[in-house]
Amino acid sequence: MGGEHGAGSWYLCYFLHRLLDYRIPEVESLAKLFGCSGKLQWRQAPNHHPDSPFYFVRLPSEDMARSIAKRSVLVKAIFEIWGEGSTYEELRAAVEAFPEEKKRPYLGTEVTFKIIVDTFGKVISSEEQIKLINSFDFIPFQGRVQLRDPKEKFWFMETDGRVINNGMPAPLEPSVDGTRLFFGREIGGADRSLVTKYALSTRKYLGPTAMDAEIACLMSNQALVDTGKFVYDPFVGTGSILVAAAHYGALTMVKKPIFSPSLLLFRFSYFDLSQGADIDLRVIRDGRGPDCNVWSNFKQYDLPPPVGLVRADNNARPWRPNLREVFDAIICDPPYGIRAGGRKSGGRKLLKGIIDPYIIPDDKRKEHIPSTAAYILEECVHDLLDMAAQLLVTGGRLVFFYPLSREEGADNKLPDHPCFQLLSSSEQILSTKYSRCLLTMEKTSEYTDDLAARAQETHLEFKKNHAKLLDAKDKLRSLVFTPSGEVLQRVIPKYRGKYV
Repeated sequence: MGGEHGAGSWYLCYFLHRLLDYRIPEVESLAKLFGCSGKLQWRQAPNHHPDSPFYFVRLPSEDMARSIAKRSVLVKAIFEIWGEGSTYEELRAAVEAFPEEKKRPYLGTEVTFKIIVDTFGKVISSEEQIKLINSFDFIPFQGRVQLRDPKEKFWFMETDGRVINNGMPAPLEPSVDGTRLFFGREIGGADRSLVTKYALSTRKYLGPTAMDAEIACLMSNQALVDTGKFVYDPFVGTGSILVAAAHYGALTMVKKPIFSPSLLLFRFSYFDLSQGADIDLRVIRDGRGPDCNVWSNFKQYDLPPPVGLVRADNNARPWRPNLREVFDAIICDPPYGIRAGGRKSGGRKLLKGIIDPYIIPDDKRKEHIPSTAAYILEECVHDLLDMAAQLLVTGGRLVFFYPLSREEGADNKLPDHPCFQLLSSSEQILSTKYSRCLLTMEKTSEYTDDLAARAQETHLEFKKNHAKLLDAKDKLRSLVFTPSGEVLQRVIPKYRGKYV
């Protein structure tokens, strides 16, 4: 294990037992971010459950493995495996058989080291851990043991697959013992301190749908956020997703929350840009005062604020009609009516045609709060996909949440669009009735005049039948989508929960 095999080497990826559906898509996204072309190869140890935290992945280089581990939110560590087995005897034989030329650079007198014992699905005492560490005395370490900041860290890992314990799922075949032992050299480990640093519990300005810091960072990783990228959140709210994007290098220049199309023409080669929009002017402009608003969230963490916050309606976008391929990534959490419902410009009288569109006098524009109407999920997602198809660069990513029903027999079809390829769908349980799925899509083709005409027809159909559709929400999917994408119909195991 860990040796050359075809293109690249096999490494053991030890995941945290959290957000199980998100783990592999995050690593695959980060591999692409760091220059890996093509889909990664994965495999598991014999008899391991798919939800096990141990996966072997083939990566082009050790440097890439280290970069992925350092940036990932859900990878505990990545290892070069010196040996594995189902028993201690098998493990020792495998370590002894590992090529000497690969072990030698890490066994010299100048190399400080320590051995870490880690178990999953079982608990062992301190005395047992010391005994296990001493059992590796057959490895000819010449260097000095150093418990704090050693040059090399070696791990002994054991997973007990025989029983459900500490969140470990049962083996696929109950009669099979899924116990597995690993010994390897740590290539890199994740820095989870950012999850604590950006925790919502310490955030100055929050709304009812503020995105959890861990999920926001995952979304940024899925979207390949990096320096030199332009990131947009059309439902920015209190800015939680953009805070995560800014953590990865966002620079912004803002004076007033007023949109200027010419602003989009500036592309900075050495900074990552982010921009957000929201229909609620009071959220993005006022907040709860001069020291408690979207801007204070960025100031709290010494992050540059967004390049612009725009009071804009996703249903009536402010962009020039011919504006194309501006953003490198669009990341958002659309309002789907579970914690907060969506709103669009118009009001009941405008939508019913009782009154005509009107212009707000100049002296009242600053404090004017426009009338809004309900914004149905399917219309919202249709507008989001159409906007993303226009404004994302080819190869850019759209990352957003989509709600699913957990009721038995529910036909959960995912939205699709001819300009996009669905790369991954990762489910997170919210309640006994609902879950949400993080969809990661990549733009693979250009936006055409034909697509624009079809989108406009759908938009006018929504506008014409707004009141009728509000009373028939369950029929909307057939009106908006002709989904050919996957249908999610699966049983969620009992050990799965909101963060598992």
